[in-house]
Amino acid sequence: MHVLFEEDGAFKPATILTQTDSSLQVETPHGKRVKLKTANVLMQFSTPAAGELMATAEREAEGLDTEFLYEVCGDGEFAFTELAQEYFGHVPNAVESVALLLKLQASPIHFHRKGKGRFRKAPPEILQAALAGLEKKRLQQETIERYAGELEAGRLPAEVGAIVTQLLVKPDRNKLETKGVELACERSGRSLPQLLLACGAFPNAHAYHRARFLSEHFPDGLDFPPHEVPEPVRALDRADVRAFSIDDATTTEIDDAFSVTPRAAGGWHIGIHIAAPGIGMPQGSPLDAVARKRLSTAYMPGDKITMMPDDAVARYTLSEGRDCPAVSLYLDVNADLSIAGHSSRVEIVPIAANLRHHDIEPVFNEDTLSGALPDFPWRDELKLLWEFATVLEAGRGKPSANQNAFDFNFYVDWSVDTADGPGQVDIQRRKRGSPLDKLVAELMIAANSTWGRVLADAGIPAIYRAQTGGRVRMTTAAAPHDGLGVDCYAWSSSPLRRYVDLVNQRQLIAHLTSEAAPFGKGSAELAAAMNDFELAYAAYADYQRQMERYWCLRWLRQQGPNYQPEGHVWRENLVRFNDVPLVVKVPSLPGLDPSTHVRLAIERYDDLAPDVAVRYVETLAPDADVLPDDDSEAL
Repeated sequence: MHVLFEEDGAFKPATILTQTDSSLQVETPHGKRVKLKTANVLMQFSTPAAGELMATAEREAEGLDTEFLYEVCGDGEFAFTELAQEYFGHVPNAVESVALLLKLQASPIHFHRKGKGRFRKAPPEILQAALAGLEKKRLQQETIERYAGELEAGRLPAEVGAIVTQLLVKPDRNKLETKGVELACERSGRSLPQLLLACGAFPNAHAYHRARFLSEHFPDGLDFPPHEVPEPVRALDRADVRAFSIDDATTTEIDDAFSVTPRAAGGWHIGIHIAAPGIGMPQGSPLDAVARKRLSTAYMPGDKITMMPDDAVARYTLSEGRDCPAVSLYLDVNADLSIAGHSSRVEIVPIAANLRHHDIEPVFNEDTLSGALPDFPWRDELKLLWEFATVLEAGRGKPSANQNAFDFNFYVDWSVDTADGPGQVDIQRRKRGSPLDKLVAELMIAANSTWGRVLADAGIPAIYRAQTGGRVRMTTAAAPHDGLGVDCYAWSSSPLRRYVDLVNQRQLIAHLTSEAAPFGKGSAELAAAMNDFELAYAAYADYQRQMERYWCLRWLRQQGPNYQPEGHVWRENLVRFNDVPLVVKVPSLPGLDPSTHVRLAIERYDDLAPDVAVRYVETLAPDADVLPDDDSEAL
């Protein structure tokens, strides 16, 4: 004799070994022995064999009509054996009973379970709602399959195209479009970026990277809201100086300029003049809200997203030939280049010149400074400032830059179309720590550390950069910056490009004009601005590094298919390229000492990662141009 019982939602036959009034010992067709309570047995049968029952019943169930079963059963609760007898018109055998049980079990929207082997037909209105739900799910699945099929075929459905940016950052997995994309990725074995690029969602990898960044950090787009650019809120005295700035050719947000004025008693007044948008954009003003939202200018090769609108930048940038509002730090410098004192003021500064690196460095560099400098505009001022910067650097006991490291400048000509899309990139290597670099860096350190101390001594809160134990952090308390060798350091020199600098400038302006500072002690709003800035600044920097890596791959391809880059072993199997700022893993690299000069061969590019696969070719003769780690602090 055999029995049918239910275990873990499945119906199972077994052969009876022993039986009492309340329990049975049975053995399944697979040899498993089970003890059952008599109440848990759904039915007993003698034929067919336990091992044959389910397969035979499943075939029999295929011929049963669910709709007909629903029509013939009554409205009350029933056992499956009762319905089987009514349906077949005779006492059903084991196969017929189990076939009907399987059909009932497989139709939960028609028949509701009411106990072991017992059911009740669903009320008509509930059944219709359930059937409508099934039809909806069927149509949805058809839509998902259609999306996936088109994507796999390299076509972008319009519905998917409308949510591409959402897919990149925060996909809604309840959307059919998202489910279709995920199904296409699973079937094709492609990642989401690979799939979207292949079906034309983006014209090239650069467009993909940019769209992803903008979707995450500029979800409302790049347009600034309607605004007016205010003039300075108070009348300012005009400084009796001739100031000049020193910047890269692409710089439009000119934050800083310098002046040199002889002192009657000997020595000089050295002026450090910082653009003063804080004098026209007070805390809480409409343009302050714009800057507070963006928090920093975001830089990337060939492009940037400014913190402030172009017209606001144009109003307060230190442009040549204009009188510009500025916050000035004047250092009283003796003939031996020691500092006798300092003072600060808010004023109008006439900007006589905007000097550019590419014009000045050919005539003002380490080689020309070792002899007699040629004659060129601002020669004497630049030489004095460089000599003063050297004294400042020695006084800190820290170099302003790693003298063996290189900076890389990226220039993208968007008018040139390439196989990779618009943009021909030129990457120029420039040794860090040039006289111009040192000059600007030391004067910025002097301004930021001096003003940080002024605010701290006045008891006015500010946002500081601190470094202790090798960790750089931001804080609202004045603290040492070990890396720069100063007792406090408050970013104040780039208020057109960084929100914390604008905040600190407003605090400083309030102090210099004897007004109440916008942020008082313990200000939660000041702490929130600091924290938000730190997160945004890190995210923008990550994107800049990612895009520099991407443009390095573009530059490598521009060199032709046979180009074999050279580099130096950094550590283990990592190699740092010489001509571009790129570090790659080289699995085939033999055990070589750090700084060993090697040649590599490029095997594969991945612009979406972005990454490049390379292999070791040979070891080359030593090269002095080794690029060490860069742990410098942005000024």
